[in-house]
Amino acid sequence: MNNPSGLIDVHHHAIPPTYREALGDSVAIPGVDYPTWTPDASLEVMDRHGIAASVLSVTAPGVSFLHGEDRVRMARTVNEFYASLIAEHPTRFGAFAILPLPDVAAAKDELAYAVDELGLDGVGMLTSYGDRYLGDPEFEPLLAEIAERGLPLHVHPAAPPAQDLATFDLPPSLYDFTFETTRTVVSLLFSGVLERLPHLKLIVSHAGGTLPFLAKRLTYGPTIGKYLTERAPADVIASLRGIYYDIAMSANEFALPALTELAAPDKILFGSDYPFMPAEHTTENVTGFHTYPGWDERQRTAIGRDNALALFPRLARG
Repeated sequence: MNNPSGLIDVHHHAIPPTYREALGDSVAIPGVDYPTWTPDASLEVMDRHGIAASVLSVTAPGVSFLHGEDRVRMARTVNEFYASLIAEHPTRFGAFAILPLPDVAAAKDELAYAVDELGLDGVGMLTSYGDRYLGDPEFEPLLAEIAERGLPLHVHPAAPPAQDLATFDLPPSLYDFTFETTRTVVSLLFSGVLERLPHLKLIVSHAGGTLPFLAKRLTYGPTIGKYLTERAPADVIASLRGIYYDIAMSANEFALPALTELAAPDKILFGSDYPFMPAEHTTENVTGFHTYPGWDERQRTAIGRDNALALFPRLARG
């Protein structure tokens, strides 16, 4: 059942069967129990928590575990699966297109197909591909096209290129995902990409990782190293305030005060991280969203629904 005043979840993962089969028994994110998923399970969780619609995406490792034409074909398969879900549930689901990166030329071809032919709602990318973060010059032409098209770009963290010592045996999604989000945004800041592409509708995951805590520290680049004088943004804080932040795994008394000091209410979006975080966590995150005392009801409505509808107008028409 659709809830015309319900939440819009911009951080909601879907696992197409063909994609899951291709992953096989390998662990996509080290140390993480891979969940089962069905469209009906998503809809049940959404209905139970007052979520009107979810914008679907694939989490790490995206399609980067494949190579060449296999990677291109899998991106096409995932995007077509998402399009079929949207056709079946047009008021309940949107989707971020997955691209066969790090092949930028193939990614641009798939972007055109996914948006122009399939009608997907935005683009999903990972924080890094190989040892290159999104501020790498190789990715700027693709980011420029996404910005020119006016598409929302959701960036999800992946396992860091440099792995921890074997003795530090913890899943990267427990803590390191937050640093990967920070690393890729810092690369976008100090490469000048965010200044050159001011209209890029960039959405970062998990309340921006450690960005709210480090925001002021990031202004000290030229103080620490004079060589950064020419590379530093004119206004680091303004650049960070131009980003959208989803609150997946973050609607709590520790993360939200820091985020709301950095980001205005019109730059914050609801997210659940279902099913990699189970339905019980969706309950926790929805409750944290509804009870956080730092927002008035107008701001809560914007964060829970209206900001997302401005980015994804097709869902508003539904």
